[in-house]
Amino acid sequence: MKTKIRFYFAIILSAFLFFSFSNAMAAERNNIKKEKTKVQQVIDTLKYDVYKGKVQDSKTNEPLMFATIAVKGVNVATVSNSDGEFLLKIAKDLPVSKIEITYIGYKNLEVSISSLKEKKNILKLESVTIPLDQINIYPLDPLFLVKSILAKIGQNYPKDPNMMKGFYRETIKKNRTYVAISEAIVNIHKAGYKQLKDDQVQIYKGRKSQDVKKMDTLLFKLQGGPNTSLLLDVVKNPYNLLSDDFIENYNFSIKSITKINDKIHYVIEFKQKENIDIPLYYGLLYIESTNLALSSAKFSLNLSNTEEASRMFIKRKPAGVKVTPTSADYIVNYTEKDGKWYFNYARGEINFKCNWKRKLFNTNYSAMTEIAITDRDEQNVVRFRGDDKFRANQIMAEEVNNFADANFWGEYNTIEPDQSIESAIRKLRRKAR
Repeated sequence: MKTKIRFYFAIILSAFLFFSFSNAMAAERNNIKKEKTKVQQVIDTLKYDVYKGKVQDSKTNEPLMFATIAVKGVNVATVSNSDGEFLLKIAKDLPVSKIEITYIGYKNLEVSISSLKEKKNILKLESVTIPLDQINIYPLDPLFLVKSILAKIGQNYPKDPNMMKGFYRETIKKNRTYVAISEAIVNIHKAGYKQLKDDQVQIYKGRKSQDVKKMDTLLFKLQGGPNTSLLLDVVKNPYNLLSDDFIENYNFSIKSITKINDKIHYVIEFKQKENIDIPLYYGLLYIESTNLALSSAKFSLNLSNTEEASRMFIKRKPAGVKVTPTSADYIVNYTEKDGKWYFNYARGEINFKCNWKRKLFNTNYSAMTEIAITDRDEQNVVRFRGDDKFRANQIMAEEVNNFADANFWGEYNTIEPDQSIESAIRKLRRKAR
């Protein structure tokens, strides 16, 4: 059992990490050799409207991070950043009139598109609480509810594949400074939830910027990019969290009742049993009360066994440095349409401490990946072949071009960079000149 669990965890969640000695000048020369010819796009802004704004709590005015902003009637959406800010692009020829904002524990908000301004739209959501004794649809047995997620996959999630378009971002920070940022518009072949086929990713358009010198004597790389972010779809990949083997190793309890997208949800808290000696998870599962579908999960890896946790994440490192993970946090969200739940957003953030034998101070690194689905098509579904797909052993920063013009993304919906990322992009862009 222990070997099997260790293998499963070795292949999951957000990124494989490489630490290796680097020569900054050599790395920069290699990057120049890898650069592809930049094709400057002419952006036709007459074809779409752009709206910027912020999602907030109506009482406290606190920003609501990772809220979903969707165009009603079509499969177009985006997600607010860690400052609650969003940027939404809507094609002018779409027959739409409203957007809808959803967030865990809040009432849905519908807003007329005609009332939106180009900038500084403040969208305020009202929180909602539901007493536990008001719910009596199913027996309040948390283990029964968790098992029902898997039992009802064929009923609650699409059996047929979909084509999705998404925005992917990965960042690396050294202490408090961003040293690498990569972003891409990706095409995704999302296999059906009862199919044995894996999801596939194709990088449609991407860019990167990095400060190799700031990485000190370590070159820190993320392997797998959007492929490993898609593994956070724990319904499609139940071995990551919800398989029968893992259910045996957790304690479950009902923490509360809330609303997501105006639907009542059970909030199930889980953590590994005390007699389990390898790192498992703790966190929350949000289960829709009528159909018992998982609509969201927030979880973290138990890092009390530091040596075992290090073996999970670090694929290669130089001698003379001890690399210890200090936190590993994940989010996955699904959205419902016509009775089916679709993968919508995933985020992973892993923090590490690097302790050098001959250095007085430790170095802290943070790796973050996130992917938001911005469009979906059920008609033109194709599998990617050969070099058209992004492979699990590739490193995205080695496959895309450097940051260039401000209109790089054109009509595509992206996640608005938060203030710290935006500042880092400006600094890295200046150094690249």
